[in-house]
Amino acid sequence: MLAFSGSSTLQQVHLLCTTKPNLIKPLFTAATTALCTRRRAVVSSSSSSMSYDRELSAAKKAASLAATLCQRVQKVLLQSDVHSKSDESPVTVADYGSQALVSFVLEKELHTEVTMVAEEDSADLRNEGANETLERITKLINETISSDGTYSVPPLSSEDVLTAIDRGNSEGGPSGRHWVLDPIDGTKGFVRGDQYAIALALLEDGKVVLGVLACPNLPLSPIGSHGQSSLQKEVGCLFYAKVGGGTHMESLAGSSPVKMHVCATDDPAEASFFESFEAAHSSHDLSSAIASKLGVRAPPVRMDSQAKYGALARGDGAIYLRFPRKGYREKIWDHAAGCIVVTEAGGVATDAAGNPLDFSKGKFLNLDTGIVVSNQKLMPSLLKAVRDSLNEASRGSPSL
Repeated sequence: MLAFSGSSTLQQVHLLCTTKPNLIKPLFTAATTALCTRRRAVVSSSSSSMSYDRELSAAKKAASLAATLCQRVQKVLLQSDVHSKSDESPVTVADYGSQALVSFVLEKELHTEVTMVAEEDSADLRNEGANETLERITKLINETISSDGTYSVPPLSSEDVLTAIDRGNSEGGPSGRHWVLDPIDGTKGFVRGDQYAIALALLEDGKVVLGVLACPNLPLSPIGSHGQSSLQKEVGCLFYAKVGGGTHMESLAGSSPVKMHVCATDDPAEASFFESFEAAHSSHDLSSAIASKLGVRAPPVRMDSQAKYGALARGDGAIYLRFPRKGYREKIWDHAAGCIVVTEAGGVATDAAGNPLDFSKGKFLNLDTGIVVSNQKLMPSLLKAVRDSLNEASRGSPSL
């Protein structure tokens, strides 16, 4: 058998043209196959190292522009801006405007149609009596696009806005590419003037491959720190991560990116933890029992939205606990971006049984009881405290 290697392969074939003409065709085929295989390997390696760069850039642009829109609304928030969806949770013109704007930017940046699993749809805006709200949303979006100056496009019509919102009607699932968006995660915090986030992630065949968190009200300095006063006054963080690329943070106003790492402590006594601001969103009593078993001394930091994931990724705290009411089903848009931001910073995110979060099942996460996030050192003892506390709660322990 004749073997070929490297750039000499075709020279060997050429030499055989005069000595063994009957072997020319099979040898030439073998040589071509070998060279093509080698070339594909080089291209594959290059593609892997550059994977999702364009998508991450588009996601950062989309989330940042949506944050600009949300900041404009929050500054002049009026009671007429707040409506109720069928589940009675508050929704503002900013929720709809943010979703439409993210949809618009992704399509402009990626030059392709996008599908999204997103929180909002246009049904309420198509109802009679919603024309004034729709007009305000459309005006807000066009003003934001115009002031940014990136896109030279005619003003969007109301129908354009409705179409953009409804790109969020994807069901997701285990195959294909789906963007996952919460246009304003933490709407109640937004209405109060507190923490909220524009949370955008990309699913590829059921796996989260990148995520962006725009947190307009989150300080650039660590929460609870006593750093420079100038940093304490600066707010507006953009966290972003892609699979295998780590997690970075920069200012929404523009600054050099800084790589983020979760808190490295292995001592529960030094570990502060985050939980939801609203007691209705997560059991504060259960979190307190878990913290007590673990030996956590610091009081909890209560915060709206996936801003908690960003703060955890940069080491502001070491633990995030979420235990919603029985029967509640977690939506993937409430955790997809935050999950990869934490895991790429070295953290771990699981359900209460220690199972990795699975985003391939559609719009909902199939979980055992709740969500537990921490660093790798604390996770084993944290999960034990979670299991023990849940067992006690199920037996009706008076401490809970």
